[in-house]
Amino acid sequence: ATEGQQLLRPMKSSTYNLLGMLAFLTMAQSAAAQPVARMEVSEIKPLLIRAIELGSAHGVLVGVGADYVRRQFDATAPIEIDVRTLHALPQAGCRRLEITTRQRDVLEQGKRSDKALTYQLSFCRDGRFPEKR
Repeated sequence: ATEGQQLLRPMKSSTYNLLGMLAFLTMAQSAAAQPVARMEVSEIKPLLIRAIELGSAHGVLVGVGADYVRRQFDATAPIEIDVRTLHALPQAGCRRLEITTRQRDVLEQGKRSDKALTYQLSFCRDGRFPEKR
């Protein structure tokens, strides 16, 4: 078979699996190599509005709230917050959002580990929750 014909032959599923795994590892390494730019926030509201406008937002909690959480969990690591838009809602300017909060080296029940909390809420660009219909 010619070189061109060999390229057109179907690949075995194990080859697809290997190619998929290599692509995933490459993307994961690329994402890990590039730190996310995080805006400092003392409350989550600016991140919610930014995610509505841009599709996602990344922040780090600072101020009194951050100090309180650090004391509660005896942790000094930054409290990172990631918000992403899931979908638009019927009310103009409103979106369903997913929020993930992370902190490394949290002390809970006598053990240290990295913690993350993910939850969803509906929010509007004007800073209010959508009206129930």
